[in-house]
Amino acid sequence: MQTVARKGKLVLKDGSVYEGELYGKRNAVGEVVFTTGMSGYQETLTDPSFCGQIVVMTYPLVGNYGTNDLFNQGRKSFFQGYVLSELCDHPSNWRCEKTLEQFLDEQDVPVLTGVDTRAITRKLRNYGVLQGVIVPADMPQEEVEKLLATPEVHDQVATVTTPEIYTLGNGKYHVAVMDFGIKQNILEYLASFDCHLTVFPAYTTAEEILAAQPDGIFLANGPGDPKDLQPIIAEVKKLIGKKPIFGICLGHQILALANGADTFKMKFGHRGVNHPVKDLVENKVLISSQNHGYAVDEKSLAGLNVEITNISLNDGTIEGLRYLDHPSFAVQYHPEASPGPGGHEYLFKRFVKMMGGQN
Repeated sequence: MQTVARKGKLVLKDGSVYEGELYGKRNAVGEVVFTTGMSGYQETLTDPSFCGQIVVMTYPLVGNYGTNDLFNQGRKSFFQGYVLSELCDHPSNWRCEKTLEQFLDEQDVPVLTGVDTRAITRKLRNYGVLQGVIVPADMPQEEVEKLLATPEVHDQVATVTTPEIYTLGNGKYHVAVMDFGIKQNILEYLASFDCHLTVFPAYTTAEEILAAQPDGIFLANGPGDPKDLQPIIAEVKKLIGKKPIFGICLGHQILALANGADTFKMKFGHRGVNHPVKDLVENKVLISSQNHGYAVDEKSLAGLNVEITNISLNDGTIEGLRYLDHPSFAVQYHPEASPGPGGHEYLFKRFVKMMGGQN
């Protein structure tokens, strides 16, 4: 281990306490969520959509194949903290460059191990996500209470978005990407469909994006409450109908809000790589990778010229929309399969066809 273990605890806002071994140099304060992936922990750790959260892994053993910088999805980990049942300190994989413990130490992510993560998951499923802290076991209760009273973080997108414009790929179709916290593999996957990308910071104006003369516009995934992003929503409104638009995750929610729909905070969200989704247009069921705590409210679609294309088979929430007044569509999940299962290529092909003039 890179740091010496000490006794630590996760304390939830409702007073629940879970004790374990604590590694790390700082305390963690944030919304406590769980994710159900059995693999892909490094992609999860570096997914900017988890910015500011304390993440509980339901799978009991994490770290068994180590880490490799090839799998990073963002420039760093934006986790507040990490909660595991067991942290493997002897990984075995031919691509392993460093242990997960080393990675967490370098990324300054405090980790609490030896915890009953399934008990925490049951708590969050029953009561919904809660604010929590990871602190040393001997921290006085009054200090814990002060940390728990820390105001919730808003507009995490400003933290995770690219600070400057950059390009990627050399394909036929020019795609303007609005980066709300995009994963590296989404960029690479999009580029693989004969696209070259110009990636813009989240708060870029519609005028600047259109001045780049793109063939299409991609609205990326990202963290937080989409309603915190009113200036971005206003710019996306200006883009509607100008070029084909494809949105993923937070981009899906922003596009819905820009079209007059509404969003709501889910009880405990969808996080994992095993979520079943039905495509109502293609009439098929696919397993998907997901990471979101907000969803589009189906009741708010009344009167809008929009079609529900995908639904969650776990809870019936909206997983995809197609707009009938302009060439735009979006899905709630992460179809590039990093981490997670494949089979979602048809969505990217649909976007390319739209950019080529086909609906």
